[in-house]
Amino acid sequence: MQYQGVLTKMETEFRSPIQYYLVFESDFINMNQLLNKTLKISFVKYQCLNCGLDKTIYRQGFCKSCFFDIPQAADWIIRPELSTAHLNKEDRDLEYEKKVQLQPHIVYLANSSNVKVGVTRKSQVPTRWIDQGAHEAIEIVEVPNRYLAGITEVALKDYVGDKTNWRKMLKNDIEDENLVVWRERLKGYIPDEAKEYYIANNSETNLEFPVLKYPEKPASLNLVKAQEYIGTLVGIKGQYLIFDDQTVFNIRGNEGLVVSISIN
Repeated sequence: MQYQGVLTKMETEFRSPIQYYLVFESDFINMNQLLNKTLKISFVKYQCLNCGLDKTIYRQGFCKSCFFDIPQAADWIIRPELSTAHLNKEDRDLEYEKKVQLQPHIVYLANSSNVKVGVTRKSQVPTRWIDQGAHEAIEIVEVPNRYLAGITEVALKDYVGDKTNWRKMLKNDIEDENLVVWRERLKGYIPDEAKEYYIANNSETNLEFPVLKYPEKPASLNLVKAQEYIGTLVGIKGQYLIFDDQTVFNIRGNEGLVVSISIN
């Protein structure tokens, strides 16, 4: 069986365990069904997720010229505290920025390799936690726009991490933390503008990933360099495929690559 298409981050379904789907233009694969099967993944070409041209992918699935032009790749995506739509100020495209920034956002704590703080649109809960490979998460504040979420995250970063160690996450080298205690501990550091949005009475969400075997020394696959790879799929966590030889392939990190996948 063979599939071909441009990689975009896997779609997910919040079940136990998480269900993963690789979606192509005219087909999709339920990746959970491929556990213990041998896959051959081949690089075909590039396809920018914006312009569709066969141009080297620069970041986030976009070629270099699109990355520096389109609103979907602006700085406020990664740094929400730079959001300005609430001031009616345009960065690249005010209409798009209002649509994304002026909606409810969540500041949360997640534990994937360590406890970290993050920001996501409310509509992206729990998808964001799944994509990060978090096995537990809890919401701290729900604010009406991206800017307030951003300044809250910046304030809390002084007291808790904001990065995931992808190797620890994939090795399942994790410790269970009491995120309710963490939330209470951080409450006093929430900026004044966001204090009224504090969530006091929720419990943590637990997530289970479809992994048969965790790698001890995960090695990241560079498909463009290797051109093709063959391995037996033994797990999926975050946006990573985990293979029996400890190779891991970051689907999200390879968005914009057209690949061919054969299943044996």
